[in-house]
Amino acid sequence: MIAFVRGRVAGLTLTSAVLEVGGVGLELQCTPDTLATLRTGSEATLPTSMVVREDSLTLFGFADDDEKQMFELVQTASGVGPKLAQAMLACHSPETLRRAVSADDVKTLTTVPGIGQKGAQRIILELRDRIGAPGSFASAPGPAAPTAPDWQAQVQAGLVGLGWSAKEADRAVSEVEPAAAEMSEPDVATLLRAALRTLSKA
Repeated sequence: MIAFVRGRVAGLTLTSAVLEVGGVGLELQCTPDTLATLRTGSEATLPTSMVVREDSLTLFGFADDDEKQMFELVQTASGVGPKLAQAMLACHSPETLRRAVSADDVKTLTTVPGIGQKGAQRIILELRDRIGAPGSFASAPGPAAPTAPDWQAQVQAGLVGLGWSAKEADRAVSEVEPAAAEMSEPDVATLLRAALRTLSKA
């Protein structure tokens, strides 16, 4: 298995990063928070998790080991696959997920597209004894996120990628525009989470 990847960031998309390692470009599926820490042309080291299927090999990249461990842990719950695990981390930090499971916070988990009340209750039941107490993983702070040149398009695409319709995504983007206007530099990850919260309340 590939535990981590270190190399030059050769390209970034709305959902993935390509790192050049030994002349080979490796595509890593990443959350918005992880992508926000990367800049094209810079060197990066990302912990990784490989998901093997009969017809595909998919490499997921993470900002730190805590995110990687949470990605792998939540998949041990019934009904949680790689796509849903990544959606959970796109909506909530590992620490937020730990708090939600420890506190039986179904409401927080159901803000993730694809998780209903019964699914949230099942995840809490199956992970409560394994996920660890809040604050149990101390990770070093990551680099500051770069300015998003077009945050609206990135947030809209991120929402669609997480399962919302284009119409719903457009409405959520409009809802968070006031928050973006108050930021000196729009933070795509923060705005995406805010947009997800507005959709979950609708």
